[in-house]
Amino acid sequence: MTSRTRTTVAVLAASLLLTALAPSAAADGRGRGVSLRVATYNIHAGAGADGVFDLERQVTALRALDADVIGLQEVDVHWGGRSGSRDLAGELAQRLGMRVSFAPIYSLDPVTAGGHRREYGVAVLSRFPFLSTENHDITRFSTQDPDPVPSPAPGFGEVVLRVRGLPVHVYVTHLDYRPDPSVRTAQVADTRRVMGEDRGHKILLGDFNAEPDAPELDPLWQALTDAEPGAATFPAQAPVKRIDFVAVSGPGGGAAVRVRSATVPDTVASDHRPVVADLELLRGRGR
Repeated sequence: MTSRTRTTVAVLAASLLLTALAPSAAADGRGRGVSLRVATYNIHAGAGADGVFDLERQVTALRALDADVIGLQEVDVHWGGRSGSRDLAGELAQRLGMRVSFAPIYSLDPVTAGGHRREYGVAVLSRFPFLSTENHDITRFSTQDPDPVPSPAPGFGEVVLRVRGLPVHVYVTHLDYRPDPSVRTAQVADTRRVMGEDRGHKILLGDFNAEPDAPELDPLWQALTDAEPGAATFPAQAPVKRIDFVAVSGPGGGAAVRVRSATVPDTVASDHRPVVADLELLRGRGR
């Protein structure tokens, strides 16, 4: 074997090894797009449908999704007794071997001097490095203020990933839960404004607290495609409505993302069920 042949074989072997060790997102056989599995899950501050805090149960449920990127809602970070004052975002990331970006909605002073801040919000877990992270303000109706008024507040998380050379914006949100849709209407407008400032592939993950045909969600579907999983997500024990979403950019809303499939796994590790979607990031569709 010549020196040149040995070099070629070594390079090929190294390339194959790197491919085998890379995260599961990969170019398809036609070289047209890049595969990515994403999920969204409201983790109910670590409690299951039975109301019992059990982070181990949620680790098992999340691991079974085998997702490259996961958006989480109702995430406690040293919040209080209901979750043992633990850092759920950090613990889940560590247990799953993923990176984490936490975007607090509320960040309160410690109960005792020198203690941790008490935080609650949303998070993104990722197998890919974060190029950037941001916690955007959107309209909120605070649950911590005894006399709240709708006003801008943090908790709309964004991360930018580079997946096989493609920039991907991933957003995670938790919209207002009240029957009156007025705050959700404002939040949808804020969401469109924030996402409209970005280029590239866009993926929105979240608990919208509204069903797909809710009028306040209509503006989202002008630029995004709902990854319809064909099943309800809430309540977990016997779901009757779908309020948890994976939504992706389509033509006119940024670089296009194709939904290959979406499902709702059967689990009661939280009071919601997750949504998991297999996506294809299409090349050459940026604006």
